[in-house]
Amino acid sequence: MMKKHTAQITTKSIEQSGLPSDFKKAIAEYIWNGFDAKATNIELKYDANELGYLNSFSITDDGNGINLESIDETFGHFMDSKKSTTFEHDGFVKGKKGKGRYSFANFCDEAIWHTTSKENNSEYIQYEIIIKKETLEDFHTSQSRIAPVKKTGTTVSFKSFHSLTSDLLESDIFLDFLASEFGWFLFLNKESNYKIKINNKELDYWSIIGDFKEFDNTFNDHSFRISFIRWKKKIGDKYYNYFLNQDKKEVERKHTSFNNKAIDFHHSVYIVSDYFENFAFTQTDNPTLGLEKKNQSDDTFKQLNIFLKLLINEAEKSFIREEQADKLIEDYNSKNIFPPFKNNTYEQIRKKDLENVVKEIYCTHPVIFQKLRKPQSKTLVGFLNLLLDTEQRENILDILENIIELSDEERVNLSNALKKTKLTSITALVQLLQNRFEVVNVLKKLVFELEKFTNERDHIQKVIENNYWLFGEQYHIVSADQNFETALNNYLDFTETDKKHKEKLTSKNRLKRPDIFIARQIEVPDSSSDELTIEENIIVELKRPSVVIGKKQFDQIEDYIRFIIKEPKFNSELRRWKLILIGKEVDDWIKDRYDSNKNKGKRFLIEAVKNYEIFAMTWDDLFKIFDIRHKHLISKLEFKSSIIEDLEGKGVIAKSDQPNELLNQLDSTQTKN
Repeated sequence: MMKKHTAQITTKSIEQSGLPSDFKKAIAEYIWNGFDAKATNIELKYDANELGYLNSFSITDDGNGINLESIDETFGHFMDSKKSTTFEHDGFVKGKKGKGRYSFANFCDEAIWHTTSKENNSEYIQYEIIIKKETLEDFHTSQSRIAPVKKTGTTVSFKSFHSLTSDLLESDIFLDFLASEFGWFLFLNKESNYKIKINNKELDYWSIIGDFKEFDNTFNDHSFRISFIRWKKKIGDKYYNYFLNQDKKEVERKHTSFNNKAIDFHHSVYIVSDYFENFAFTQTDNPTLGLEKKNQSDDTFKQLNIFLKLLINEAEKSFIREEQADKLIEDYNSKNIFPPFKNNTYEQIRKKDLENVVKEIYCTHPVIFQKLRKPQSKTLVGFLNLLLDTEQRENILDILENIIELSDEERVNLSNALKKTKLTSITALVQLLQNRFEVVNVLKKLVFELEKFTNERDHIQKVIENNYWLFGEQYHIVSADQNFETALNNYLDFTETDKKHKEKLTSKNRLKRPDIFIARQIEVPDSSSDELTIEENIIVELKRPSVVIGKKQFDQIEDYIRFIIKEPKFNSELRRWKLILIGKEVDDWIKDRYDSNKNKGKRFLIEAVKNYEIFAMTWDDLFKIFDIRHKHLISKLEFKSSIIEDLEGKGVIAKSDQPNELLNQLDSTQTKN
């Protein structure tokens, strides 16, 4: 037999009181009601047909149940829930207004509570409560009975669905909402094994936690358990420090000082301590019964607050540096915000220096780079690049301080960063020069002192293929000592983005093997269009020291270019070719070719036809070019070849073994760097 109860309010008033606006929030109300009743496990269960129509849907908790003796004080009150007076400032009690029980009206017409509670701390009583949407002000209770199982808890079952389907309950949107709504609560209570399950599958709230730290700290002999969480997504409009008592009941919350930065640094901090049991956060928290409450002027709270600011500040800077700053650099590179840098090592060091400075400034004050249009971003980055290219890099600090206010700590950190990036660039450049100095000295040793034991394939070839910068900084290696068919496919892999299959050549010359093949693509002005892509290619033919370059060697490399010109896949007029012969000496025939091509204005040129040129150089020519380009820096830095010194220091290695020993040491040195 059912008993009717009537709340002191009408159905219309309940509907106009601000019930949850969608099914997700409505369902959340029932989950919170379970946790408010001291549940540790909540389970959502539903069943549907193939079309998604719900046959059943219920939410079960293992809480204290709904006490029948006080039913009129709980279900009978509206906007004045008994829970709100029982737990003052209890952030875990969500049903303070008594509206949650009516949330079912959002998606169905009837709700039935099957509840078991322990009455008078002795008997376990079981009964049902029914509310219908059409008469929200009335609820009915069944005759109570002794529960067959001595276990408290409540199951609320929903009937007659009008705007809820299984598709909605299975959607990522719903699961993400639950993780965002309850993630912090489940995280703080993970040691107590709190869970939410949906059809026997546990809610994965960890999916929205990007990072967390948990530790204990002590201030003035008061112990605090501090949990910092960085969320992967926004879980609210503001970010708070939550102050909880020893029972993890929220006493108060305060905004962190990191609420207005649009950098996706979503965070919460939870501080648990018995220190907050008798604490006055507001003027209304007056001392009672003669007890003097601690307040925000207390030295312990001040120390705690300073610590929390430092904790969040460090977490934010770490987040910006590790996740946001790299994204900014990637974004600037993809949008061509950075000024153009040539594709040689020195220019790339300058670019890296600029990227590092932009990252450091962004980590200090990300707001500088936010909400800028592309022209503004290019102007700012270009301006920084100009300063970095002079001795005025320290002035960046003064200029920034005219734009934003820097704290003493930020000023020191940014100053150190500017010095560090400069030092890093200098160190990288010095190491680069040292490595190149070693390479040239090893080659000199091989060519001039160990010429009887040095050959092109085992020694010279291996040095050059790893150091083709000798012929151009901005090139990409296509092949080294591989036949033309392999070289062609490597070449097309580099120059074409939509290459789908391997090319086959039919010419008998396809098996010829150029020593070094390097290439690059450049954009050049053209009368017929705004920009035209030109491919520049270099083929290098290396000769052992004992070979003097003459007509025979010229004919060999000319065969290469004739093969290229005749091969349809190679012969575009938009491909430029430079072929270089290198040996210890050149004969008079080559010298005569120098004279006959002198009017073309290019040193070492011996042939120029259409889109290809052939050059002949001695090793000494190549080394001299290196010395001239780097003489000033190398003489200032006073480099010495550690590889040569090590070899000479051993003193027992036969000359026939020295070429291999030099290459092993050179390879080891370059691998370390």
